[in-house]
Amino acid sequence: MSWVVADLEEAAHRWHRTTGVGPFLVNRHIAIAEPMYRGTAGPIDFSTAIAQAGPVQVELVQQHDDNPSCYRDMVPAGEEGMHHTAIMASDYDAALEHYTAQGFEVASSGLFGAVRFCYVDCRSALGHMVEILEDSPAIRSFFAAIERAGDTWDGDPATLLREL
Repeated sequence: MSWVVADLEEAAHRWHRTTGVGPFLVNRHIAIAEPMYRGTAGPIDFSTAIAQAGPVQVELVQQHDDNPSCYRDMVPAGEEGMHHTAIMASDYDAALEHYTAQGFEVASSGLFGAVRFCYVDCRSALGHMVEILEDSPAIRSFFAAIERAGDTWDGDPATLLREL
């Protein structure tokens, strides 16, 4: 589950105070290969912080620039709100076809390393976007590291944010 936030660090501390969630693994200024926004090249500058909350991962996203993006489609600059749920698909193309066959538009897509991803605009049906992540050993390893961090964290706010 993902939320767009105005300030990554402040939001992580607020989430921890409110829910106890942590630690957050922070990935700043993520490099996306082949970034597309609604069918045209659309790079954006953003960072994420992800923590494990039981069986769910909480992702906070801060966009640093003013470029059009799937994040700004839902949450205006300076505001905060829920953005998407994510699924991992063993058959990425079939998962994408499932949504596009229903008329949902791909808002954004690209590559995290070699992992394909896209955000499908399901606001008309669900009130939020759905992120499709291509299942791969790399993405499973990344998510496992987040889960391990949550399992072994002592709850000390001084170590709440861990840079990747």
